[in-house]
Amino acid sequence: MVRTVYYVAASLDGFIADAQNSGQWLRDIARARGTDGSGPDVLNGFGAVAMGAGTYRTFLEMPGSWPYGPLPAWVFTHHEFPGIWEADITFVRGDVAEFHPDIVLDAGERDVLLAGGGNLAAQFMACGLVDEMVLTVVPAVLGSGHPVLPVRNITAPAALVDERSLGNGAVQLSYDFRR
Repeated sequence: MVRTVYYVAASLDGFIADAQNSGQWLRDIARARGTDGSGPDVLNGFGAVAMGAGTYRTFLEMPGSWPYGPLPAWVFTHHEFPGIWEADITFVRGDVAEFHPDIVLDAGERDVLLAGGGNLAAQFMACGLVDEMVLTVVPAVLGSGHPVLPVRNITAPAALVDERSLGNGAVQLSYDFRR
């Protein structure tokens, strides 16, 4: 069964981007620790990726940084964007529930990666489409910015299914929303 997994890193105070909508803080921390922050096996098991416009924009601003290789990518946006050379990208506008079956079909037998973008993740969650959330908590405090999940009325039950230390104070928590 194909699952949709929200994979995200956040500050201790729950933000994925700072007040200027930048994730540079996370890249700076990763660089200081001598890692790109993604780990070599993050994409194993994923057959497609979905992201919002803000996440996609960060890849356009950093040439050569497209990490998803040939994976089909679905970008939810109300803006016009250029494509990325040799990337399989579909730009869509509309309700996530409308496009989710096609994203799952693109993923084949593998899972769907919901990358970054708390607003988009909240839309998927509101429709009951998030099966798991893998949250990496990074030891930094931003004070303000864009939250991991900007929702108020969703009370999806979540069960902690895995926790591990990544070193240097970072921890990874995996929550199952289907239990």
